[in-house]
Amino acid sequence: MVHILNNQELTIEEVIALAEGNVKVELGEDAKAAILKCRAYLDNKVAEGKEIIYGINTGFGSLCDTVISADKLEQLQVNLVRSHACGTGEEVPQEIVKLMLILKAMGLSHGNSGAQLETIERLLFFFNNNIIPQVYQQGSLGASGDLAPLAHIALAIIGEGKVYHNGELKDTAEVNKAFGLEGIELKSKEGLALLNGTQFMSAYGTYCVNKAEDIFEKALKIAAISLEGYDGRIEPFGSEVNEIRNQIGQIRVGQIMTDLLQGSEIIAQEKAHVQDPYCFRCTPQVLGASWDTIQHAKNVVTREINAVTDNPTIFVDEDKVVSAGNFHGQPLALILDFLAIALAEIGSISERRSYKLNSGTRSLPAFLVANPGLNSGLMISQYTAASIVSQNKQLCTPASVDTIDSSNGQEDHVSMGANAATKLHRVVENVYQILGIEMVHATQAIEFRKPLQTSSVLQNIITNFRAEIPFIEEDRNLGAELRKSKDLVKATEIWNQK
Repeated sequence: MVHILNNQELTIEEVIALAEGNVKVELGEDAKAAILKCRAYLDNKVAEGKEIIYGINTGFGSLCDTVISADKLEQLQVNLVRSHACGTGEEVPQEIVKLMLILKAMGLSHGNSGAQLETIERLLFFFNNNIIPQVYQQGSLGASGDLAPLAHIALAIIGEGKVYHNGELKDTAEVNKAFGLEGIELKSKEGLALLNGTQFMSAYGTYCVNKAEDIFEKALKIAAISLEGYDGRIEPFGSEVNEIRNQIGQIRVGQIMTDLLQGSEIIAQEKAHVQDPYCFRCTPQVLGASWDTIQHAKNVVTREINAVTDNPTIFVDEDKVVSAGNFHGQPLALILDFLAIALAEIGSISERRSYKLNSGTRSLPAFLVANPGLNSGLMISQYTAASIVSQNKQLCTPASVDTIDSSNGQEDHVSMGANAATKLHRVVENVYQILGIEMVHATQAIEFRKPLQTSSVLQNIITNFRAEIPFIEEDRNLGAELRKSKDLVKATEIWNQK
């Protein structure tokens, strides 16, 4: 299968599908024409030598007034790439680097960046053949573009640095040789086009928004199982009470929970209590607010991945080369911080449900084990969830309110969106684990409601989960099972409604 990239807007789902599927991405004729037109215009500008244009025949950052002679322009771009490849820390996950490749190609394909056709096609060649540059998490300030991480991708484009291929980390030159390739010889402005841009932040944003929607859907199903285990009431999920609040996410959550519980004998039985704790009763209000935030983040990230974010920007028809600040990551920085908070709240209320299920109330045994005292049951799994929830709170300290002066004051306000991005990714992984722990508690609790049955939808999920993590009769080593529970929540198999 081949997808033609022709400057049409892509959704987050479409980009994720391209990255995860067996699909080749190629430039369409309109995109090629725009790229060639822009490159020809820039070559003419350089040949005329009449103007001093930032990043094309000048230095970079605070060296913007240092003019570079015409015979040094290609070397200028190579030097830029090499000097800016200063990434450190943990490596960026390969699935996110692959997103960076296609997002960078998308940004350059609009014909406002001056990149060569060959350069963009090399990005897509790497993408199509799963040649994944080694990129590091630390180094970007989220302004002037994601300079350091993108420089490591640019290193691979010129045949330097290291890449992953067939599961092995190799020198790029070795992989190029296997494919009969040479490194791209950069022309004027190309190094800057590759390094400027928000593709590090927006790749994390694309990945995390996609996972956030997945987390939301699974969190509701787990919450419904927990509600059944706790013998909770259905009234808080009714349409009347949620519609008068007039919040879209809240109404959505109420309807989904109502549907999930349809046909349950447990929910239908007469209740001895008149009210449930907030972590059950306020699920529409809390998770609904997170849903609204996820959708807001999705809109911002979608706009960003379809944008031109390098600098300077070239407008061929207007005969303009404009040095501005589309590389500044503030729109993403704010929304990545916000999304982390929304996801952390999904994890926080999940842990509260695990805690309540452990409490020895509502006819449940303490810590959800039949012989408490001799057995500690799920006492410490709740500790683990609480620890992760606390770490999420620390990770949700916003990065976007910070800034550090850089490049001798020329770049004096930065977004710190890259730090927001990597923190968000950790929150995503943490929430999957918290939900996995709740799933262990919820499925354990619901066993004590037999012979009453939950809904067929929820029972199918429970049965699938139980095939991997059995009922806890007495204490056993739970660490491996808790870690497995995270993998089960992240997977798709146990959630299939068959």
